[in-house]
Amino acid sequence: NSAVATAVAGIVEDYPDVPLILDPVQRSGRGDALADHMLDDALRSLLIPQSTLITPNSLEARALAPDADTLDACAQGLMSLGSEFVLITGTHENTTDVIHRLYGNMRLLETFVFERLPGSYHGSGCTLASACAASLAHGLDPVNAVGEALRYTWETLKHGFRPGMGQLLPNRLYWAWEMDEPENNSND
Repeated sequence: NSAVATAVAGIVEDYPDVPLILDPVQRSGRGDALADHMLDDALRSLLIPQSTLITPNSLEARALAPDADTLDACAQGLMSLGSEFVLITGTHENTTDVIHRLYGNMRLLETFVFERLPGSYHGSGCTLASACAASLAHGLDPVNAVGEALRYTWETLKHGFRPGMGQLLPNRLYWAWEMDEPENNSND
């Protein structure tokens, strides 16, 4: 809610040299609303201006830049609010492949295309934003940091798992798990 956004903004103001990566979650993976117009206003006025990178999906970008008529215009609008970089993810678009677009310096910097995976995932956006933060913390420039984060996130989804009846979860430790079945060592 807007009170949480206000509290976070106050903390972030005290650390202007620490990059802020903002994942402006509007809805749960199931589609339940998690934000209202008051939160959108707080994001636009308090957190986006302090953000190094904002990672909205296309639906969130449209909600945060409601006067924009294209995703490019959404990115321009979000950068004009103060975010240095905007990564609009394309998972909610009706395209064969998933197309992600990174903007900075008031222009499109890079387009990243990934195979669309089947299924619905819970946690893909926060996985991506966290991977972006980690890549930036490792000293990568923003374009390479976003590219690495997108590749990592895609792999976590490719190796995703369903622990119950709900959505698939990203397997963030896919690289550490033995993905093949153990060999059958019987003497049959």
